[in-house]
Amino acid sequence: MSGGWPGGQACHPSVKMALEDVNERRDILPEYELNLIHHDSKCDPGQATKYLYELLYNDPIKIILLPGCSSVSTLVAEAARMWHLIVLSYGSSSPALSNRQRFPTFFRTHPSATLHNPTRVQLFKKWGWTKIATIQQTTEVFTSTLDDLEERVKEAGIEITFRQSFFSDPAVPVKNLKRQDARIIVGLFYETEARKVFCEVYKEKLYGKKYVWFLIGWYADNWFKTKDPAINCTMEEMTEAVEGHVTTEIVMLNPENTRGISNLTSEEFIEKLQKRLGKNPEETGGFQEAPLAYDAIWALALALNKTAYELSKKGLRLEDFNYNNMNITEEIYRAMNSSSFDGVSGHVVFDASGSRMAWTLIEQLQGGSYKKIGYYDSTKDNLSWYNADKWIGGAPPADHTKVIITFRYLSQKLFISMSVLSGLGILLGIICLSFNIYNSHVRYIQNSQPYLNNMTAVGCILALAAVFPLGLDGYHISMWCFPFVCQARLWLLGLGFSLAYGSMFTKIWWVHTVFTKKEDKKERRKTLEPWKLYATVSLLLGLDIITLAIWQIVDPLHRSIEEFTKEEPKGDLDVLILPQLEHCSSSKMNTWLGVVYGYKGLLLLLGIFLAYETKSVSTEKINDHRAVGMAIYNVAVLCLITAPVTMILNSQQDAAFAFAALAVVFSAYITLVVLFVPKMRRLITRGEWQSEQQDTMKTGSSTNNNEEEKSRLLEKENRELEKIISEKEERVSELRQQLYDRQQLRSRRRSSNPARENCADNHFNNSSGTVPTLYQPSLVRCLVSEQGEKLGRGNCDGSRVHLLYK
Repeated sequence: MSGGWPGGQACHPSVKMALEDVNERRDILPEYELNLIHHDSKCDPGQATKYLYELLYNDPIKIILLPGCSSVSTLVAEAARMWHLIVLSYGSSSPALSNRQRFPTFFRTHPSATLHNPTRVQLFKKWGWTKIATIQQTTEVFTSTLDDLEERVKEAGIEITFRQSFFSDPAVPVKNLKRQDARIIVGLFYETEARKVFCEVYKEKLYGKKYVWFLIGWYADNWFKTKDPAINCTMEEMTEAVEGHVTTEIVMLNPENTRGISNLTSEEFIEKLQKRLGKNPEETGGFQEAPLAYDAIWALALALNKTAYELSKKGLRLEDFNYNNMNITEEIYRAMNSSSFDGVSGHVVFDASGSRMAWTLIEQLQGGSYKKIGYYDSTKDNLSWYNADKWIGGAPPADHTKVIITFRYLSQKLFISMSVLSGLGILLGIICLSFNIYNSHVRYIQNSQPYLNNMTAVGCILALAAVFPLGLDGYHISMWCFPFVCQARLWLLGLGFSLAYGSMFTKIWWVHTVFTKKEDKKERRKTLEPWKLYATVSLLLGLDIITLAIWQIVDPLHRSIEEFTKEEPKGDLDVLILPQLEHCSSSKMNTWLGVVYGYKGLLLLLGIFLAYETKSVSTEKINDHRAVGMAIYNVAVLCLITAPVTMILNSQQDAAFAFAALAVVFSAYITLVVLFVPKMRRLITRGEWQSEQQDTMKTGSSTNNNEEEKSRLLEKENRELEKIISEKEERVSELRQQLYDRQQLRSRRRSSNPARENCADNHFNNSSGTVPTLYQPSLVRCLVSEQGEKLGRGNCDGSRVHLLYK
């Protein structure tokens, strides 16, 4: 009658009405009269305990207990089994009371709070929602209700993505709902807390066409307009925030105006009750639950009537009941459990846990007032829909922000441009290869190691062909083709690099090995063996093939997806765009790239070093090594810059492709132009292949009259002259020593025989008084002339040479 829920104010008059109607019926308990003994428990379990013991230990024996509040029902129902008493509640909604092990003799005409959940699940299915969020006040009734909801939605394939709770301040949970992009939100809280929640909802803008709130329907119709000092939102703000929310409410009054077991319609019952109350029903506690209390007495009367009939078969009567007689209790339990009748609150039936199964009213707040949009009968799984639901956005919102996956494809203009450049490069490579093969008999071409140049041209063609698979993505090919495209990229680039750069590196390596070592002259004149060049290229190519084969077998490339930050499209659309980018990758991609980039990078650096070391070497065996060095410079610089840049720009498909494709194109173009164009120009402008062919037809052997042959002959003649000069210098040194010895001998003779010395002096004097000289500096200068002229040329005197040889 008072306390937290003063439901007895309207339920007590309703029970009296039911007792009067039952006792008047001659077909129900004709030999008995039902009497009610009542106390005000004030919804206080302690007070209820006191009254419970007074009722049990004072006559007469009680046959049924009828508590109201959930807190009182919990205590009474748990204790009643000790006295084998049936408990029937008219106002308890706590889901905890559905526990049959804890409350084995408990029934209630007030449906459990969990009865809202089948209706909610049915609505979720109707509107196509699979993701919901919840926010609850931390009380036992809401916690158990939410636990039940979680089980039901899981069975229906619906997910609770976010669950929040609060005790008194809902600010943080509401912010969390906003941050988690919650759209369909089930709120379980009392009316006072509901105002706090929706004040925060207004502040966070968690309302409107993107959101739907599900609330409990037993709030007052104007609950959001009530002034509340606990919130700082105006009535207009609250009205805006709650617009469009949906409520589920247990039907406590039969919506169909039909007569039930009591021969009263729902309207007639309300009129009769209002006359008995004599005041405003909205100011009377428990007015909504009054039909449930009325039907509770009818359920009790019908169960006892059935029990009396069953007991008569056994020779027993209802007055034989006592607190130790389990047999009569079991009969009452079976009769109550099988109850099924139409009352003023609707169809009365109990489920396996003793809870009332009833219809649920579905309403929606439209324009500030609640409108009925349907009913749901959980016993028959029947949804009665009025099609009266209205949405701010014109249709039910999505349960989450729809994410549209879009792939970032390569710019088609860029791909076509690079493809054209690559195609022209491949054509240039074929022209250069054909030219080299056709003119392989020309000595100038032969001296450039044409087979290595052929490998270079083939390598450039393969590298240029790799540009096409580099630009292929999901725009052109299907998902299952992607791994093959990845392998094509890898093999074409790898083999193209090994052939093109490997052949150039081999030339520079052998030029450096043969012509820059400090060896004797005979070793320098050793003939270059071509098989060694081919073996070096084969070694580099084989190393690449083995590495790529192991990579492909152990850790093959596959299609991987890189996701970027979600983007909001222009316009007020409830979608997000999730950009994705396709990549070729493997499980240990970085390891394999480190291995490949490692040894290829060393080759590039070593190639630059060798090209620098051999820049001043001149040799006819590999006459284009300077052009090769220039090509190596360009290829190495481009590769060393492009490789790290493309790894950094990996997430920018256009930039990464542009860098990689341009590096390949420029490297191939520069290599082909530097190596082959000068040869073409030389042969075309000088016509050397024609003169060589004509000479071959006339003499049977080719005659070299070009500058290269002249230079070779001059170098050979210079080496011969240097050898002669060296021999003459040795002879001059011997003659000087002999002259010195003779002068020493002459000096000793003069000191011992002056007369002979004078005679000798006279003998050597000629008519002119001059002494013939055996050594003349002019002769030495003639022999060691820096110009290296042959003997007998210029100012050299043949007679002096003759004397010198003597």
